[in-house]
Amino acid sequence: MEMETLPNGNSAATTAPTAAPPAPAAAAPSTKLSQLAESLKLEHQFLRVPFEHYKKTIRANHRIVEKEISAVISGVSDAAEADFSRDDAVHHLNSLVSRLQGLKRKLGEGSRTENLQAQRCRARLDHLESADAENLSEWQGTRMKRILVDYMLRMSYYNTAIKLAESSNIQDLVDIDVFYEAKKVIEALQNKEVAPALAWCSDNKSRLKKSKSKFEFLLRLQEFIELVRAEKHLRAIGYARKYLAPWGPTHMKELQRVVATLAFKSSTQCVTYKVLFEPKQWDFLVDQFKQEFCRLYGMTFESLLNIYLQAGLSALKTPFCYEDDCTKEDPLSQESFRKLAAPLPFSKQHHSKLVCYISKELMDTENPPLVLPNGHVYSTKALDEMAKKNNGKITCPRTGLVCDYSDVIKAYIS
Repeated sequence: MEMETLPNGNSAATTAPTAAPPAPAAAAPSTKLSQLAESLKLEHQFLRVPFEHYKKTIRANHRIVEKEISAVISGVSDAAEADFSRDDAVHHLNSLVSRLQGLKRKLGEGSRTENLQAQRCRARLDHLESADAENLSEWQGTRMKRILVDYMLRMSYYNTAIKLAESSNIQDLVDIDVFYEAKKVIEALQNKEVAPALAWCSDNKSRLKKSKSKFEFLLRLQEFIELVRAEKHLRAIGYARKYLAPWGPTHMKELQRVVATLAFKSSTQCVTYKVLFEPKQWDFLVDQFKQEFCRLYGMTFESLLNIYLQAGLSALKTPFCYEDDCTKEDPLSQESFRKLAAPLPFSKQHHSKLVCYISKELMDTENPPLVLPNGHVYSTKALDEMAKKNNGKITCPRTGLVCDYSDVIKAYIS
């Protein structure tokens, strides 16, 4: 980052965030390993998502086994107690055997899914272990592709995400199958259907209850509102008794407000109830689902691309970036980057270095800064070279001011 510094302490010469001077070749591997160690600290989501998916599959398979085995045991008990004829007993037992064969088939499919997800967890661990100072550049390139795929999946660019993952051979390092699970629910909500979202809530009931989620309650409210919109009041009352009443002890105020819509039509102008019938309620449900989905799998609510971009812009952001004479090399000299960085804090710089606007070389005691009459600052080497080529004349590259080399003043760095 460049920043001007005048003799009186105001900014006018180029500054950049503190960077260590070029280290000897022998120290390079140590620097790379340090960078790598910092990078690995940010890979929490990379490992947790497939692991959570793996646990979810195991739980689902366990529930299937419990349900089917319980049903078979109950069937055997009924057969033992009932007075079946020989043919009826054989038929009943054959049906139980068929049920067990179906369970075996389901367990085989579940086992293959578990093995696939376990392999994915292993592949990600191997990927992290493969990172070292020698292949850091290649590893960072793969990481960037992972971040782009994550962004595309969150933005519902599924086909593009799949093509990038396949062309880069990183299918095991991205969460396409996990996001496809979310895709079905999101598309249904966008089509004003709550059934897939309610099914998702049922599949993850224990986890959602543990996190005190009220997403299912919001879905039930919206379904009630749709019945009122269609003027099916009797069905709406029955629905409220069956599905909304159990939420009364914890969400009474919201429940009372929604049930009161029975006294209004969807065309009401009463602001309190009009907002409940607006289409944006479905957009709110989509956003709410995305948050619950990310929480369930341990994902960040923001895409990784946004997080890293914001971190980078915040590290570069200084007050000088928004001045008219900000150098073109500064990303924040571009209006698009300035908009992205607007809500971000300024970089906190404990130390800085002075970089010459002309030569891009460091200004220090060996190459001290010189101040032109117009207040702009450049390095001694750059101005010496310019004066030699122009018979002792100096031309400010920013303002076009022409002066004699003898008119410049030496600035001291404290």
